[in-house]
Amino acid sequence: MKDTYTFPALFEIADDGIFIFFPDLPGCLPSAATMEEAFKNAKEALQLQLYGMEEDDEEIPASSSPIKIKQNPGQVLVMIDAWMPPFREKMLNKSMNKTVTIPRWLDILARKEKVNYSHLLQTSLKQYLGVEDSSSKHFSV
Repeated sequence: MKDTYTFPALFEIADDGIFIFFPDLPGCLPSAATMEEAFKNAKEALQLQLYGMEEDDEEIPASSSPIKIKQNPGQVLVMIDAWMPPFREKMLNKSMNKTVTIPRWLDILARKEKVNYSHLLQTSLKQYLGVEDSSSKHFSV
């Protein structure tokens, strides 16, 4: 797992927006309305694609040389960088919704006491697992 990846992207500029293609990552297809948004969306989409591949233990392909990529009229070739450590940390700290089941009588008591279920569950899980913070140092991605 690398910290930095750089992949070529083709920005296809059309009347109705900018469509982005990563030749090495066929499923990564962001789009945008402006060039500024295109760079932002391309970077975010690349990070999401790479993170998902890492999570699924998929092999991340080598980046193609920009010289070998054919451009069609209306396309611009750009290189997009993905700095993964802060993105991985962001994804690990992303809130997740979980459905839990408790007896109705317990829910009634908890609501009377204005219990914050999310806070209580997080605190209890941290205590149960013996962790003090949400740092990714406790496990590997």
